Amino acid sequence: MSAVLSPALSTGSTGAAPAAPPPAQQAIFGLRLATGLCGVLLAVLVSGLNENITKIALADIRGAMGITRDDASWLVALYAAASVSAMAFAPWCAATFSLRRVTLAAIATCMLMGFLCPFAPNLPVLLAMRMVQGAAGGALPPMLMTVALRFLPPNIKLYGLGGYALSATFGPSLGTPLAAFWTDYLGWQWAFWQVIPGSIAALLMVSWGLPQDPLRLERLRQFDWRGLLLGLPAISMLVVGLVQGERLDWFASPLICLLTGGGGLLLVLFFINEWSHPLPFFKLQLLARRNLSHALLTLGGVLFVLLAVIMIPSAYLAQVHGYRPLQTAPVMLTVALPQLLALPLVAALCNLRAVDCRWVLAIGLGLLAMSCLLGARMSPDWIRDHFYALQALQIFAQPMAVIPLLLLATTGLAPADGPFASAWFNTIKGMSAIVAGALLDASITRRNHFHSTVLSERLGNLPDGVDMTGMAQRMHAQVVTLTSSDLYLTVAAIALAMIVLIPILPTRIYPPRAA
Repeated sequence: MSAVLSPALSTGSTGAAPAAPPPAQQAIFGLRLATGLCGVLLAVLVSGLNENITKIALADIRGAMGITRDDASWLVALYAAASVSAMAFAPWCAATFSLRRVTLAAIATCMLMGFLCPFAPNLPVLLAMRMVQGAAGGALPPMLMTVALRFLPPNIKLYGLGGYALSATFGPSLGTPLAAFWTDYLGWQWAFWQVIPGSIAALLMVSWGLPQDPLRLERLRQFDWRGLLLGLPAISMLVVGLVQGERLDWFASPLICLLTGGGGLLLVLFFINEWSHPLPFFKLQLLARRNLSHALLTLGGVLFVLLAVIMIPSAYLAQVHGYRPLQTAPVMLTVALPQLLALPLVAALCNLRAVDCRWVLAIGLGLLAMSCLLGARMSPDWIRDHFYALQALQIFAQPMAVIPLLLLATTGLAPADGPFASAWFNTIKGMSAIVAGALLDASITRRNHFHSTVLSERLGNLPDGVDMTGMAQRMHAQVVTLTSSDLYLTVAAIALAMIVLIPILPTRIYPPRAA
């Protein structure tokens, strides 16, 4: 795979493209570029933590700012909609206005909104700030992938993609411990302000480290206005519909019907437009590549699994034993901190020519399935210590399930297709996380109702004198435990199903260093 994605090649035009200026000389990878790459990585991690921390600390934010539960749900929904939408369109903007300018603007905007959010005078202003911050944060992951593909030499390209994988493994697991720390020791404002120190460091690193490409304003003559007017509302409507679906009882709500139905229709029209546009945001023809299609399909399942293995123990410990986030933190850190070692080791393994990354992926999914099958044996007596063994299995399982997908999705692409692959991968990543959260919420609600009904029927004829308060508490613990066990089994089945696809869809590829 070529290590160079030069500005002149990054238009990805399927028709006559506007004349481009001579490309800037490709920068040689060294300390300066490495610093720039680390700056973008830091910005992505800070942005991801910002999203997760404000979800976890939402109760403290609501209490401090006097926001109702229903109103606060829109803080999450609108942030997610803006973030996923930005992932779709940011690669085009980077190719037009330059990677460095877009990255610096996104970091600065994310930091500024984080600083201002605690001072919002009312809810509408806070919602607007969170939307702007979501768009800035969502624009950063595509920049990280583009930097890794464009500047890293072939023999270390996979390590850069491993850094990108931190946003899917390290960041989500670290959100709970940091949220507990900020809210318990420094105040609820730090749920927003925690982006500031990392963003300042990232700004300095990116400013010094990334080269400045020339503006490509001639691309504006072929700007896909129809695609923007169709795609932006389509993605936003679908994300908001999925995030708010469980709270509003899904299709019993006219609003959810409008958001999902209208968003789905606009998305179909968007893809029809993208198929024939000379300078599209998404290049649908790339889906003919079996490895890319398989990577995108499997990515959705992997993110569902990764979100579930974070959500299940956290929710169980909170509901059954009353654990606060700070008490749950050690379970999350068991997976999060070792990622800093596990990710480069897995990248080194996949970088060997003799290693078929498809089977690394299969082993990673198998370990995730084993962890979930062991978790399905849980009982109401389980406490934090019982989850450490399950989490330990995931230390290498998570990067083994993510890094091979990045290798499959990006290896063998033409330089001009790099921005399109980034748009596809990041948008699917963002949308999959939203879908996974919606499915998990719906599954938890329905399994809770099922187990509550069954246990209530069995306990309906209890004799007089039974302590009903104690019985209700034990019944609640049993319902939560049975629901958690069901979810573990479902997640294990999904992981095993993805293994079945591996011999069928993807083809053998070699790491970039062996090209």
